[in-house]
Amino acid sequence: QVQLVESGGGLVQPGGSLRLSCAASGITFTLYRMAWYRQAPGKQRELVSTITTSASTDYADSAKGRFTISRDDAKNTVYLQMNSLKPEDTAVYYCNAEFKTLSYWGRGTQVTVSS
Repeated sequence: QVQLVESGGGLVQPGGSLRLSCAASGITFTLYRMAWYRQAPGKQRELVSTITTSASTDYADSAKGRFTISRDDAKNTVYLQMNSLKPEDTAVYYCNAEFKTLSYWGRGTQVTVSS
């Protein structure tokens, strides 16, 4: 059974930092491109960042310079370090694992940026 379990969300003040984690099980992690998406209330889910099997990374313009994605293949875990958080970063953050036609999602973790 495939499971992606996100953690690390919470309430943080503007300018603060959070580190999200996504632990994967039931997949051969090293084969999967991993990604973080987010969905704010009333908005469509949007891609935040991706990391390939060779650890190449890409970021949405809104995340560039503030967020860093990384993966630890030994721990089957992908991370998203988020710095300089803004109120507009408030959303549910989802982990995604993709390999060819296979795509799996976690249940999400809430990030709220507010003073």
